[in-house]
Amino acid sequence: MKIIPLHKNYSKLISKSSNGDRRAQQKLFEHFAPKMLGVCRQYVKSNDLAEEVMLNGFFKMFSNLNNFKNEGSFEGWVRRIMVNESITQLRKDKKLHFTSEAEIENSAVHSTFIETELETDEIQKMIDSLPVGYKTVFVLYAIEGYKHSEIAEQLQISENTSKSQLFKARKMLQNMVKQQNNISYGTL
Repeated sequence: MKIIPLHKNYSKLISKSSNGDRRAQQKLFEHFAPKMLGVCRQYVKSNDLAEEVMLNGFFKMFSNLNNFKNEGSFEGWVRRIMVNESITQLRKDKKLHFTSEAEIENSAVHSTFIETELETDEIQKMIDSLPVGYKTVFVLYAIEGYKHSEIAEQLQISENTSKSQLFKARKMLQNMVKQQNNISYGTL
């Protein structure tokens, strides 16, 4: 019986990479690139631009490897760099806008389950069609697991704006899913 390690320790690769070992850097890149491209793609619509953002993120990662203190997950550290790089790109492209709204009570921000048989690509297209502010907050909250206080700090907005953007994103996505289901089931 072969034992498969559940937790991979990257400390040797990180150490070698921070000392300029190109093979170790290549191994880290090859291991994390597919996942990190997916992270960047969540924020940036274009595959080409997402790839560029990812490459910039890896450049920052390799430039700052000495700052990783082996506290927590290396993958989480890399992921945070990719999220930050994606948000930087949205700001650079001046696509990150938020509508100001009156406060939304915490109780109003509830998700309604909608049964659907949509494919992942269809759901991604729906998320991509959200206004950039809605999409960014939705991805940070629902996919990355950030808290509203963290989102507010990272995007330089209020917590209430974060909650409002999430509420609106969910509402729009629910409407899109309902509409798609009506089309699929011939009720429209």
